[in-house]
Amino acid sequence: MTTAPSLPAGLPYHRMAHHTGRHRWWRTLLGTLLVTGGWFVLLLLLSVFSYVFGEVAGQREGPDGDIDFGPLGNTALELVSIAVALPLVLLAVRWAGGRPAGTVCSVTGRLRTGWLARCLLAAVPPMALLTVGGFFLPDEGDSGEGAVWVGWRTFLVSLAVLALLVPVQAAAEEFVFRGWLLQATGAFARFPWLAVLPQAALFAAAHGWGTLWGFADLLVFGVVAGWLTIRTGGLEASIALHVLNNLTAFGLSAAVVDGLSSDETAADAPWQLAALDGVMDLGYAALVLWLTRRRTPQRLSSPVVPVPLGAPYGAGWYGGPSPYAPGPRTPYAPPSPYAPPSPYELPAPHQPTTPYAPPQPPRDGGPPA
Repeated sequence: MTTAPSLPAGLPYHRMAHHTGRHRWWRTLLGTLLVTGGWFVLLLLLSVFSYVFGEVAGQREGPDGDIDFGPLGNTALELVSIAVALPLVLLAVRWAGGRPAGTVCSVTGRLRTGWLARCLLAAVPPMALLTVGGFFLPDEGDSGEGAVWVGWRTFLVSLAVLALLVPVQAAAEEFVFRGWLLQATGAFARFPWLAVLPQAALFAAAHGWGTLWGFADLLVFGVVAGWLTIRTGGLEASIALHVLNNLTAFGLSAAVVDGLSSDETAADAPWQLAALDGVMDLGYAALVLWLTRRRTPQRLSSPVVPVPLGAPYGAGWYGGPSPYAPGPRTPYAPPSPYAPPSPYELPAPHQPTTPYAPPQPPRDGGPPA
């Protein structure tokens, strides 16, 4: 009986496309087409649905011909249009990549919620410093009019919607850039930095071109997030930073009148804010590294034991070689300690149970046997 070729073990995150040993160059191309093409199809469907819903609801059209749902509604629609990319990445990994969808989350094949929670706590101090420091930076777009508070009712409603959608939107961007693109490039590049730099440049370009400083700030964010992803073996560290960063930015915008209507993004940041944000990114990376020294997360994938080709039905369950645990297997399952004893092992009721046989009658007048 021949066996399948041995599968690679101990892969870093950017090389997880080879996790099952079935990677081919066309799988990366097919998965990329699935993510990009599927995203455009979903955007078209979402646009049609929102337009029909707006017409039925009596919403007015904006200057660009789209339905205007108001500052909060338009922001929610934009967040959903990005969030729909997340399931597409999972499908691309599973169908086109031919490997478990969880391998894009981390080297363990799942999202490590405990490590994600610790990274979220680590992101709080840098984001707090960024928020406080931002108030002392000069506002180049200030026209002389102060920001107007929207009121608690409007702010809390906006905050609830943002708290529901922003984490999914931020996670979707991480799954696309630090997930699919990082592993797609890493499938052909063993050196980690060759996988980190392309996705960082595409991440910065995807936010549009505003200022040179804004582009550089996004580039630094992409590099730091990509490096942390490989260094920690998963997307948790980059998701935590991205989620908290976006929640802070959207939350501050929702606190003022027409704040969510602004077209400015991180790409339009002035050099002061870009420099402060870059320092925050590096500070967060330092805190994550400190956490890894206290409790190191798994950085390499676990070994995989292949199933022999031509193994009988049930291999890996009853006696066959299991793909999940190494070591020999017995041809039959061991008896359960709770199973009743076999009826053939019980003494017959008509036979004596004494430890010795009764004496036999004498033969030919001889002494008793």
